[in-house]
Amino acid sequence: MSGQVDRPNSPLDPARRPGFPEVARDALGTPLQPTVVYRSAGPDALDDIYEGRADGFTYAREGHPNAASLAARIDAMEGGQGGVVLGSGMAAITAVLLGICKAGDHVVGGNQLYGKSLKMLREDLPRLGISTTLADAGDAASIAAAIRPETRIVMVEVVSNPTLRAADIAAIAEATHAAGALLVIDNTFTTPRGFQAFEHGADIVVHSVTKLLAGHSDVTLGYACARDSALNEAIGWANATFGLTASPYDCWMAERGLATFALRYDRAEENAAALAEHLAAQPGVRRVLYPGRADHPDGARMRALLGTRFGNMVSFEVDGGRAAANAMVAAMPDLPFAPTLGDVGTTLSHPATSSHRGLTPEGRAELGMSEGFFRISVGIEDIDLLRREFTAGCAAAHAAAQAAA
Repeated sequence: MSGQVDRPNSPLDPARRPGFPEVARDALGTPLQPTVVYRSAGPDALDDIYEGRADGFTYAREGHPNAASLAARIDAMEGGQGGVVLGSGMAAITAVLLGICKAGDHVVGGNQLYGKSLKMLREDLPRLGISTTLADAGDAASIAAAIRPETRIVMVEVVSNPTLRAADIAAIAEATHAAGALLVIDNTFTTPRGFQAFEHGADIVVHSVTKLLAGHSDVTLGYACARDSALNEAIGWANATFGLTASPYDCWMAERGLATFALRYDRAEENAAALAEHLAAQPGVRRVLYPGRADHPDGARMRALLGTRFGNMVSFEVDGGRAAANAMVAAMPDLPFAPTLGDVGTTLSHPATSSHRGLTPEGRAELGMSEGFFRISVGIEDIDLLRREFTAGCAAAHAAAQAAA
């Protein structure tokens, strides 16, 4: 493009808008194209598109310009190429697992994955003839021991949801590749600003774009990208076949959200570190988990993986169980209690009744999630406001715990 500054790693480069005509690529804002179907010049031209000899689109379920434009921008952030945008984070995981695995294959997953990922591995894949094993991603020997000759995929999160434990990525990558399997890293929590998954041995990276990347709780999207173009093609066809397609409008909104991602991430990360310190000083708070804290159980590994980019997620536990949890939420009516993360504003969630409600109480306890365990997705508000809110909430929880004692 004439006059275009060469910024190959910039997610904001207007040249990264595949599928748009030149005049649209020159537009300051990416155009929204909600059309369902695209015209072709004839049968030969349609063949050329389907067989990869020409660029273009045919039917929106199989791909559209807004999804391609958003995918290219996230590719630039992740250091990938040919990624696929899908209708949700779970759609991305589904397309990876079902697009690549077949009956008789085996999948190893970290035992502290997101709750719906755990459900898919525990219940849904076995129904389809794909066996699964869960193991502690913080113990690479446990992951290695779970790998079998028929293992096709090992899937982990860099930092677990919601207990914020660190995976032993280097050793897991080594064991996975030695067995000829593929390493899938869910980079939703850490984001490409905090962790470059391909540089640490990932074969496939997945995201819930719904969260920090889009950042405003107004779209539902996922993303998957593989090193190998054949795997990206398999993921893309699973997306089209299973109808996991992303809405053009959601893609358009998410691309706009990416424009402020770095600013939002940095401010929220700064707030999270300050709020974690504040929570640790509150009465009735049993423990605080934040990757940057000196008392984090995986502190050394966190620093090796993340450097100084510890993100915006904080988890903590109060004494007093469910009664204290209810009292805390009731004392903070202005702070959204909602099962999400990555919004521009702070949200509070309770894994036992949201993301991990599908586990038994014993299963949650084994992973470190009691009825008094909360996860905070810290936003960009004034930190003094957050301190005031959580001071009130913790005081109410402490009072409830003492009354029940």
